Amino acid sequence: MSSEPPPAPAEELAADFSAATISKKQLKKDARKAEKAAQRQQQQQPPPQGDDEDPYASNYGDVPVEEIQSKAISGRSWTGIGDLDESAAGRPVLIRGAAQAIRPVSKKMAFVVLRQSMSTVQCVLVASADAGVSTQMVRFATSLSKESIVDVEGVVSLPKEPLKATTQQVEIQVRKLYCINRAIPTLPINLEDAARSEAEFERAEQAGEKLVRVGQDTRLNYRAIDLRTPANQAIFRIQCQVENKFRDFLLSMNFVGIHSPKLISGSSEGGAAVFKLQYNGQPACLAQSPQLYKQMSICGGFGRVFEVGPVFRAENSNTHRHLCEFVGLDAEMEIKEHYFEVCDIIDGLFVAIFKHLNENCKKELETINRQYPFEHLKYLEKTLKLTYEEGIQMLKEAGTEIEPMSDLNTEAEKKLGRLVKEKYGTEFFILYRYPLAVRPFYTMPCYDNPAYSNSFDVFIRGEEIISGAQRIHTPELLTKRAIECGIDASTIASYIESFTYGAPPHGGFGVGLERVVMLFCALNNIRKTSLFPRDPQRLVP
Repeated sequence: MSSEPPPAPAEELAADFSAATISKKQLKKDARKAEKAAQRQQQQQPPPQGDDEDPYASNYGDVPVEEIQSKAISGRSWTGIGDLDESAAGRPVLIRGAAQAIRPVSKKMAFVVLRQSMSTVQCVLVASADAGVSTQMVRFATSLSKESIVDVEGVVSLPKEPLKATTQQVEIQVRKLYCINRAIPTLPINLEDAARSEAEFERAEQAGEKLVRVGQDTRLNYRAIDLRTPANQAIFRIQCQVENKFRDFLLSMNFVGIHSPKLISGSSEGGAAVFKLQYNGQPACLAQSPQLYKQMSICGGFGRVFEVGPVFRAENSNTHRHLCEFVGLDAEMEIKEHYFEVCDIIDGLFVAIFKHLNENCKKELETINRQYPFEHLKYLEKTLKLTYEEGIQMLKEAGTEIEPMSDLNTEAEKKLGRLVKEKYGTEFFILYRYPLAVRPFYTMPCYDNPAYSNSFDVFIRGEEIISGAQRIHTPELLTKRAIECGIDASTIASYIESFTYGAPPHGGFGVGLERVVMLFCALNNIRKTSLFPRDPQRLVP
């Protein structure tokens, strides 16, 4: 017989299980009550003394957002990082910058490199009662994420040895450090990676190291970070100078700045490369250039006009030099006798721009050169002019055949640029008298051969940057040419009509700002010189 007791009734088992469950729940409940009571007791106690107490806690920390919502004007004096030099030694300063690098040395010492635009400075934290810096403050500094925005108060000092990692050859002995805004802990791209030159990659490869290469699309996806690299900061400062010099020079030559509409009823250049849209129920498009309105302004009696503004081209051109939206630098002027008067303006304008950049932007050019090495542009004091036929003949003699009366393709342009440089010692030249068939409808035909035109292109480093010409100023010929080029004359009726009121002979040109900067600095892609590029594949950011 079995010695085991008989099984308990089912009702008893259920009751035991229920009691056990209730008991466990009660234990958890009691534990939570005890934990809350302990927390309340801890909160009522004074803060612990000893290592955790920091008498200098007010000298650092994260600044609450309400403190930087334009709450007050303190009257404090701020110093630009780029203005810090040896003459500032011993002086207290207040600076703001992005934390480019953070390097802990020990519990009592750390370095923080702050960046402002193109300038960087090393800030030194050393735990010391005299300096008002605690170990907790050092720990706070090393906890900052890269690219966080930081305010530093400190005293300028001279380092014992030259600093290689910063632009400024001084240090800041930190007394106070506040974080204004923290960047996320892990950025999508590393600024150090984005700033590397091709030479650095080659050296690393030879040493058996593998460096992260940030591709063009990745850069553009995170453009707000990519723009912080020294080279990009320099590129867009160069671009600003080109635009400013364009305005200054033309103003000095009695040109008047204008602003033309970008919503128009018909194509301004002819062809299908136009963005179409609906404008209050009417078909419209984005202006391919300010061409028609520049000319109408001449008809309006301004004599000489220029414009800096957006240009839209619906070209499916995924190349290194094409954009669907770019900044156009355009000019138009009355002609007294010959369209070479326009060429002379271009000659003086661009020689002035080149000189200005070389003389006044040395720091920016050197910065670009460190990441994207290039040779300085070769140009003549008096710009070389060659006829289209002379250019074609040079190509033929060098073994490159061009289809008769056709435009130059990219390969032919580059080769002609090399040939001109070898023969004439310049990378900037004008090619004029193009075939009429490859020019816009408003281009004036040559007087001696209507198969050619009073037009020109201008080249830098073997790539076209400027297109210009004498314009047709008689309404009959203008209408005829528009129809021959497949343009519905009714869509540009107001433009043609403006020439019936009396219009002087005139000519002009247009150039893309991004392309000028790209070619002057010998960069390999126009997206490098467009702040937020718009190409056939990119609409954001």
